Amino acid sequence: MKALRNYLNRIKPNFEKGGKLSMLQSVFDGFETFLFVPNSTSRTGVHIHDSIDSKRTMTVVIIALLPALLFGMFNTGWQHNLAIGADPGFGMTFLYGFLAVLPKIVVSYVVGLGIEFIVAQIKHEEIQEGFLVSGMLIPMIVPIDTPLWMIAVATAFAVIFAKEVFGGTGYNVFNVALVTRAFLFFAYPAAMSGDKVFVRTDATFGLGAGSVIDGFSGATPLGIASTAASGSGYPAFSCDMITGLIPGSIGETSVIAILLGAAVLLFTGIASYKVMFSVFLGGAVTALAFNLIGLEGNAMANMPWYEHLVLGGFCFGAVFMATDPVTSARTERGKWIYGLLIGFLAICIRVLNPGYPEGMMLAILMMNIFAPLIDYYVVEGNIKRRLERVKGK
Repeated sequence: MKALRNYLNRIKPNFEKGGKLSMLQSVFDGFETFLFVPNSTSRTGVHIHDSIDSKRTMTVVIIALLPALLFGMFNTGWQHNLAIGADPGFGMTFLYGFLAVLPKIVVSYVVGLGIEFIVAQIKHEEIQEGFLVSGMLIPMIVPIDTPLWMIAVATAFAVIFAKEVFGGTGYNVFNVALVTRAFLFFAYPAAMSGDKVFVRTDATFGLGAGSVIDGFSGATPLGIASTAASGSGYPAFSCDMITGLIPGSIGETSVIAILLGAAVLLFTGIASYKVMFSVFLGGAVTALAFNLIGLEGNAMANMPWYEHLVLGGFCFGAVFMATDPVTSARTERGKWIYGLLIGFLAICIRVLNPGYPEGMMLAILMMNIFAPLIDYYVVEGNIKRRLERVKGK
């Protein structure tokens, strides 16, 4: 590492102002800070120094995402094997899923980071690490059969219009990964919903013979419930809903893997337990209320509250999306309100809008809009109470 450090120090003057490669200063700075912790400190003003920085924060989040990502790769191969009636073993099953998911990760990072590099060069600013997490989240929240070109277009749209136009990392109002999924959902609905988009059934990599399985349905449990004709048409609860061996977006199916990631985020203090817990609380209470009301002919309203929490993207959204420190509420009381409303809206959308059984994506994006407003009224309320205490003296 010392040799690499010396080499970077030797070529660094070429990228600084006046150097022959000064136009690529932001690119060099990005690679340098990726490889080494910056050794510069603040020279003026009052600053709070801490051992954590955005790069370390993003690294911890990526580590927290790994269990869900790795299981999602295995589940992709598992669902493929169920479709073709094959059992090639754990290794080949995981290899199939790995080769199916990897191109989506590559496309996400190449497009997103490429745009951020270009913008940093144009603005003569440092390259931020914010997309390191978004680039991993995007492939995990889309169906396995989403075409690569769609992911590229949606990622470019989200990075430009949901992030860079607001000023870049730390200034975005909306969660970038969710904007990517929202763009895909509304621009290409046929590729994001339906019977077969959540399961890859083409036989490749030597895992089976034949082509697409005619008549095979890969509908998610939420999709089954949303199209059920009666109030009892929701799928029966099973251990597979917890382990994640069900159709669904790549990283959203395994509750166990997601909770492992949640433990990492909470232990390191990266995520707020107030937001995370309140999302689950709001969803559970709302689902239980619909259970008690018992809307006739609505399977989603009659689905047990605990199934709502473990199916679809609810658990993944509560742990990795709602807790985004940039787009969520900042005040301590506001975090409770923010999370409760996300859980409430997600279940309401699921129950009252059969055309969109997921709900979590729209709920979080909606609350991204109102997070600053929640913080404003919490702060105003605190000021008012303090003034009243002063007057009371």
